[in-house]
Amino acid sequence: MRRTFPSIFPSIFVSIFVSIFVSIFFLAVISVAANAQAGVSTSQLPFENDYCFGLDLSFVQSAVERGGVYYDTDGNADNPFGIFRKHGYNWARLMICNEPSRLGQGIDYVVKGAKELKKYNYHFALDYMISDDWSNPMTQPVPSAWKDYSPAQLEKAMYEFVFSTMTRLKEEGLMPEIVQIGNEISNGTLWPSGRVFYGDEKKGQSNWKQFTAYIKAGIKAVRDVDTDKKVRIMLHADFGGDVNFSSVFFSKMKEYKVDYDIIGFSYYPWSHGTLMDLRDNMAYVIRTFGKPVIVVETGYYSVPSQYFGRKGIKSAFPETPEGQKNWFQAVNEIVMAAPDNMGLGVFWWEPMFRGRGFFDDRTFQVKPIVDAFEKYTMPAVRADGNPRIWDD
Repeated sequence: MRRTFPSIFPSIFVSIFVSIFVSIFFLAVISVAANAQAGVSTSQLPFENDYCFGLDLSFVQSAVERGGVYYDTDGNADNPFGIFRKHGYNWARLMICNEPSRLGQGIDYVVKGAKELKKYNYHFALDYMISDDWSNPMTQPVPSAWKDYSPAQLEKAMYEFVFSTMTRLKEEGLMPEIVQIGNEISNGTLWPSGRVFYGDEKKGQSNWKQFTAYIKAGIKAVRDVDTDKKVRIMLHADFGGDVNFSSVFFSKMKEYKVDYDIIGFSYYPWSHGTLMDLRDNMAYVIRTFGKPVIVVETGYYSVPSQYFGRKGIKSAFPETPEGQKNWFQAVNEIVMAAPDNMGLGVFWWEPMFRGRGFFDDRTFQVKPIVDAFEKYTMPAVRADGNPRIWDD
């Protein structure tokens, strides 16, 4: 009797062949894509890393336009944008105010500054001040053009202001990578309707719902302009070393479903606790709220200040040029050691500021702090002269 094979065998062979072919094809595609993404055939050191060694450069343009001349460590005059970049700073923050801006930080000024950042290859963070002037925990004034608006009108104005300015930056090819809606907004914004309180006597007067409605209007405007979904939203609070404040504030952000990506803290030693307080607060918010953290403002004086030296109060580091540099390095070490690599960087405020800036107040030569991060950012080229991939 003639024996025949079941008809299933040919189909098995075909299936195996097809599976092998498809697997090889996709492995090849993945390999090509991975190599293209990594740039292994062309990339040289330094490899791209967007950890923020940052500075707020909002006032550099105005200082230069007033005729300021600034000197690098070698004694040669240079533009501060170039000096900072040369020494390893890779992120810059610009602030934007509502028009008319008493600080001169309107959209035209920001566009000029953003063009300089692009010229020098900085990453760009944008800080919406949401006022004509300064806004911070002590004052969050309504812009003069909005002074008679109802809360509903303020929400609409917030959206339109952020949308129009972001659209201008997009049209100019200058989109920021991080945007913060409001500056140090721990006590709310657009007072009095968006004011919040923490003390037992007044916390019942807090209007968290209206405050977060204002913030959400600004965030929505950013998301609507950012069709490529590349911009990260930062919420910037001032209490970098205070777990209790962080617990209340960011729990409210969660309760009111505020859509954000990064927690930003101000951390100044005369206001916000010890370095250990910063460490504990960063660990707390990362583990509790699952958001990465940037210390988006810090600073320290290189001369005796009204906070420590002139009051005879003992400080963590001497108020000297070297002490200032060591302070910045110490803050950065804590951020870099944050849990799960969720510390994204540090920013100095403000390098053009007398006493705690980056330049000597008399000679305008850059101080030691400019080299604070070279141990992390140098060498900026491959020193052996060889290509990354040695295929010869």
